[in-house]
Amino acid sequence: MNSVGQPLQQRPLTTRVILAGVLGLIVFIMFQVAPQLLSGSGEEDTTVISKTEARTKAAAFAAQQLGHSQTAQDEWMVSYQTDSSFYGYMSREKLLEDYSKKKLDQRYPFDVFHAVLYTSGTSDPLLAVDLNMYTGEVAAFALGANANSGEGLNYGSIPPAGTSKGIYPEGSEDGGLTLEQKENLARPWLKLWGANPAKLQIEADNAGYGLVYSDSSVKVGESPLSYQFSFLDGDVSYFRAGFTAPAWHDTYVEDQTSLAKKLTLYGYGLPTLALGILALIFSILRRGHTSFVRGIFLSSVHFVIMMISTYNMLPESSADNAEAHITAVVMFIIYALYSLLMSSLLYFSLVGGNGLWRQEEGMNPWPRAKEPGYGKYVLDSIRAGYVWALILLGVQTVMFIILSYTLHNWSTTDASQSPYNMRYAWLLPIVAWLAGLSEEAVYRLFGIRMLKKLVKNTFIASLITTLIWAFGHTLYPIYPVSSRPIELTVIGLLFSYIFLRYGFIAVMFAHVVFDSILMGATLIFMQESVNIGAGIVTIIMPFVVGYIVYRFNPPNKSGHPQPKGPEEPFQPSGI
Repeated sequence: MNSVGQPLQQRPLTTRVILAGVLGLIVFIMFQVAPQLLSGSGEEDTTVISKTEARTKAAAFAAQQLGHSQTAQDEWMVSYQTDSSFYGYMSREKLLEDYSKKKLDQRYPFDVFHAVLYTSGTSDPLLAVDLNMYTGEVAAFALGANANSGEGLNYGSIPPAGTSKGIYPEGSEDGGLTLEQKENLARPWLKLWGANPAKLQIEADNAGYGLVYSDSSVKVGESPLSYQFSFLDGDVSYFRAGFTAPAWHDTYVEDQTSLAKKLTLYGYGLPTLALGILALIFSILRRGHTSFVRGIFLSSVHFVIMMISTYNMLPESSADNAEAHITAVVMFIIYALYSLLMSSLLYFSLVGGNGLWRQEEGMNPWPRAKEPGYGKYVLDSIRAGYVWALILLGVQTVMFIILSYTLHNWSTTDASQSPYNMRYAWLLPIVAWLAGLSEEAVYRLFGIRMLKKLVKNTFIASLITTLIWAFGHTLYPIYPVSSRPIELTVIGLLFSYIFLRYGFIAVMFAHVVFDSILMGATLIFMQESVNIGAGIVTIIMPFVVGYIVYRFNPPNKSGHPQPKGPEEPFQPSGI
C-alpha cells in the first residue's frame, strides 16, 4: 500500500511468496482436484443427462407405467433435487465410498432430476417423477396432490420412515383400504423394482405413509432399504424406494442450522448493518479526503451483477395466471431493493474507507486511474492477486484436512445453490466478482480502519472484521457449524494481510481469483462443453480485465515517466 502522494508502485512478489503459491496450487490439486477426477474415472458413467432427456424419460414412464395420455398442453418442469439429509449422514459416517462401490447410488440415488408435469394454464401438477440424473432411471413418482411439492419426491415432502417429523403427503388418505388391499396395490411396483414382497417386513409405524416395507438385509449404516407407498382414491399415489437418515442425525442438523441462523443474524447481519451506517457517516465526515464519484462505477457494476445473479437463480415457473405474475413482480421488486441496499453498502464503504485511510494514515489504499503508473500498478496487483489466491487455496485445503481430524467436520449437498438449478450454469462465476468487490470493501478497506479507531490495534481490528465476515458463511451446509468460522478466520486474516501489504486492488483480485478458480472448477467438473469452456474463461477472466485496464492506462498515458521506486519498498503498518 503506497503513501498518499507517492508515485504508484506495487510491492514486488518475493521468491518465497511465489514458491508458496506454487506449493498452494500443488496441495489444492492433490487434495481437492485429483480426488474429483479420480472419482469420475471409474467404469461408472458420471455424465449428467440433459434436462431435455429427463423430460423425455419422465414422459415415457408416465405414459407406460402411470397411464398418462400425452397432450399438446403437457409442460414438464425439471429441477435438480438432492437428499441432503441422507447424503450428509453418509458423509458424516464415512459411508459414501461404500455406497458407490455397491452401486446403490445407481438404483437409489440421492441426486435426482425432479420432473413435474403441468397442464398449460394450470398451477397444480398432475404428477411428478424423480430420475437418476446420471442414468435416467426412475427413482420415485407421485400422482395428483402428492406431486404438489417443489422439493423432490425423495426429500422434504414425505417424512423419513420411523419418524414423526416433516410434512405428510397431501391427499394421503387411504380411503379405508385394508392392509391386504394396500399390499395388493403395492405388489406390482415392488416387483417392477426387483423386490420380493415375501422377504420384506412391513413397518408398524409408517409415519403418515399408507404402507412402508423395509429390507433389513440391505443397510447403509443404521438405515435399512425401505419402500414407501401412499394411496389416494383406491390406488397408489406415491412410491419411493431408498434410504433415509436416522432421526438423531436430522435432529443434530436442525440444532446446528438453528445455531447457524443465530450466528448469521447476530454475528454477521447486525454488525454489517452497523458498518454500513458508519460507512455513510464517515463518507460525509471525510468528504474532503475522498471522492463521491469514484465508487459509482463499481457500485453500479455490483448492482447489475447482483440482479443478473438473482435472475439466474430464480426457479422457472410453469404457472400462467394473474397470481403467479403478481408474485413474480413482487419478488423482483424485493430482490431489486435488496440488491440496491447491498450496492449502497459497497458504495459508502469505498468512499468512507478511502477517506479514512488517506486522512488518518496518510495511505493510498485505492489509487485513482489518473495517478502516474496506475496501469502498471493494476497489472502488478493482478499478478499478486493470482499468486496469493493460490496460497489461499492451499491454506484452505490444509484447514479442511486439519478440521476433518480435529472437529471431524463434514458437508452435504444443497440444491438451492446448485448450478444445475440455475437458468444458465455458466453464469455461476459472476458471484466471485460480487464477493471480491463488496466483501473486501466492507470488511477490509472500510472495516479495518474503522475498527482500528476503536481498538487502537490493526491486528485486533482485522480479527474483528474477519469474524464478522466469517459468521456470514455459517449457513453453508458444513458441519459442525463452528468449523466454518474457524476456517474462514484464517482465510480472512490472510485477506487482511494482503490488503494491508498490497492495497485494495490486489486483495480484491485475490478474492475474485480465489472464488473464480473454485467456481470455474465446479463448471469444468459438470463436463458439458459449454460449462468447461466457461470454467476456463472464468479462471483467466480476472487477468483479462486487469490487462484491459492496463492497456487503457499505459505508463506514458499522462506524459509521466514510469515511476522508479526503491529496490526495497516501504513497510506499511500491518498485521
